[in-house]
Amino acid sequence: MQKPLRVLIVEDSEDDARLLLRALEHQGYGPVSERVESAEAMAAALDKGTWEVVLCDYSMPGFSAAVALSLLQKAGLDLPFIVVSGTIGEEQAVEMMKAGVHDYILKDNLTRLVPAIERELEEAENRRQRKRAEEAVRKSEARLRSVLEASTDAFWEWNVATGASFLSPRWAELLGYRLDELEPHVGTWERLVHPEDAPRVMEELKAHLEGASPRFVSEHRVITKSGEEKWLLDRGKVVERDADGKALRMVGSYIDISERKSLEFRLVQAKKMEAVGRLAGGIAHDFNNLLTVIKGFSDLALEKLDTDDPARGDLELIREAGEKATDLTRQLLAFSRLQVLQPTVLNLNTVVAEFETLLHRTIGEDIEILTVLDPALGRVKADPGQVEQILLNLAVNARDAMPDGGELTLETANVELDDAYSNQHVVVTPGHYVMLAVTDTGVGMDEETQSRIFEPFFTTKEKGEGTGFGLATIYGIVKQSGGYIWVYSEPREGTTFKIYLPRVEEETSTVRRQLATAEVEGGSETVLLVEDDEMVRAFALRVLTDRGYQVLVSAHPEEALQICQNREESIDLLVTDLVMPGCTGIELAERIGQLVPGVKTLYISGYPGKGVLHNGQLEEHVDFLGKPFSASALARKVREILERGST
Repeated sequence: MQKPLRVLIVEDSEDDARLLLRALEHQGYGPVSERVESAEAMAAALDKGTWEVVLCDYSMPGFSAAVALSLLQKAGLDLPFIVVSGTIGEEQAVEMMKAGVHDYILKDNLTRLVPAIERELEEAENRRQRKRAEEAVRKSEARLRSVLEASTDAFWEWNVATGASFLSPRWAELLGYRLDELEPHVGTWERLVHPEDAPRVMEELKAHLEGASPRFVSEHRVITKSGEEKWLLDRGKVVERDADGKALRMVGSYIDISERKSLEFRLVQAKKMEAVGRLAGGIAHDFNNLLTVIKGFSDLALEKLDTDDPARGDLELIREAGEKATDLTRQLLAFSRLQVLQPTVLNLNTVVAEFETLLHRTIGEDIEILTVLDPALGRVKADPGQVEQILLNLAVNARDAMPDGGELTLETANVELDDAYSNQHVVVTPGHYVMLAVTDTGVGMDEETQSRIFEPFFTTKEKGEGTGFGLATIYGIVKQSGGYIWVYSEPREGTTFKIYLPRVEEETSTVRRQLATAEVEGGSETVLLVEDDEMVRAFALRVLTDRGYQVLVSAHPEEALQICQNREESIDLLVTDLVMPGCTGIELAERIGQLVPGVKTLYISGYPGKGVLHNGQLEEHVDFLGKPFSASALARKVREILERGST
C-alpha cells in the first residue's frame, strides 16, 4: 500500500517533474502533486492547497528557488523546502541553506530524495509539536491576564496586627471546600492548606507584606482538602500601613493557574529529554569505537589461546566487561532514538501471548499475571524484539515494586486520541492508536519521581542495584516507533504505564530471525576501508586481511578519494564509517561511486544518525553494521554483500 504525499513541484521541465514523481513511487509513495513554474502559479497553489513538501528547481526562466522560498515564507507555511537541481554549486547551496532551504539534491542523484524528504517531514512535525506546546502556554497566559484584568473581587483580607483573616466562599470553593463546611470567619487560612505546606506559604505571604511594594503578584502551591495539587496566583495589595510604613492590613485575590503550570512543566520536560537524548547519542558514538576495539581484540586473542592458558580467564573478564558496557551504550542509543530498529507489521496480542511464559519465569511465582487482550486489536508497525524489551523492562520494574507479591496486568486496546486528549498532552498528534498498558499493584510513585523516571541514570534503587536505564530505554523505543508513553501512579496505589503506537492498515508480516554461522569464509576481493579512529581501523584491517581480502586503508575521506583517483584496478567494496570530520560516509560513498562505478558499500557506525535511518529503520538498499561489532560479524556482513549479484 502506497503512502500518500502531497507534493508541490516548482519546475519548468515536465520531464524532470515526472522523474521526481517516479522516484517517490519507487520508494512506496503515492504522490498527489501540482507543477508550477511561475511566482503567480506558486502563490495560487499555496493559497488553495495543503502541501506537505515543496520540491523546487534552482533556476527557471523568470523564476528561481530564492523567490519561491520567499513566497513560502511570506505565506507563513512551515513546509520542507528542498532544492532539486542539476546546476547548483556548493557556494550557491550554502547561501540557499542560510536563507532557509532545508536540503538540496542533484538531479543525477535522486537516491537521496526520499531519505531527505522523510527526514525533513519528521523535523517539521517536531517543530509543529513544539509550536503547539508553546502556543498552549501562550493561550493559557493570555487567559490568565484577562482574568486578572477583569477580577476585582477580594478573595481574602488579612489583618497583620491580629493575625485574623476573612476568607471568601469563592476561594474556599477553589480549594475544594463546600460552603456548609465553612464558618463565616476563619481565624487563619492555614486550615485550608496542607499542614506541611501551611508554614511555608504563611512565611512567603509575610515576606511580601514586609516589602515596600504596595502591590505584588506571587505564585503558591497548595494542596486541597481532597489531596489535589493546585497552583494559585496571589494578586495582593497592601491597603493600610502604620507610621513606619509597615503593612497593617491587606487584601488580595487568588486565581487558579494550575493548567498553565502543568503546560509549562510538560514543555520544559519535553525540551530537557530532547537535550539529554542528543548528549547521550554523542557519548554512545565515542564509547562504541572503544568497545569495538576492546571486544574485538579480546576475541582475536582468545582464539589463539589454549583452553587451559592462565591468561584466558583475564581476557574473558575483559570481554564480559565489554559486553556489559555494550548493553549500556545500546540503551543510551535507545533513549536518544538512534538505535537501528527492524520494524514489521504485527499484532501486539501475539507478542504479549508469546512473551507471557518468559515473564512467569522472570518475575517469580508470588506475582500473578493477568492479560486483558482486545480480540479486535488493530496492527502496529514496530520492532518485535523491542516490544519484548519494553515488556521485560516494565515487568522487572513491577516486580521490584511488589516485593511481597501482587498482580501484574497486561492490557491491549484500540484507542482514539482526539483533540481534547492532545490539548492535555501537548506532544500528541490526534489519531488512531493501539494501546499497550502494564499495571502493577505495587508501592507506586510520587509526583517528583514520576517527573524524572524516563531520565537516564535516574533510579530509586539503592547504589549498585540499578542504573535507571530501563525506563529511559523504553522511552526511546516508543518515541522512535512514533508512539507515546505516559505513567499514572500514586504512592501505595500501584502504577500503570500506557504506551500508544500508531495503528496501521497493513497486513501482519512474518518475522524471520537469522542465526549466525560459526565460521565465515573469506575472499580475495579488494576492499577500501575508511575509518578515522586509528584503533577501530587497525581491528577491521586485521579481520579482513586475516580472511584473505586485499585491503586499501584510509584514515580520512580525502585520502580515500585520492586512492580511487590513482587506482586503475577495480574496488569491490567500500567499508566506511558514517561520522567523520569534514565528510559523512554517505557523501563519501556518493563521490566514490562516481569514480568507481558498481562499487558496493557497507556503512559502520556507533552513532548512525539520520543519514541511513528514518525513525530507526534502515533506508532501502543500505547495508549497515553497528559498532561495537565482532570479527565474525564484520566478516559475515562483508561476505554477504560481496556475494550479491548487484549493488
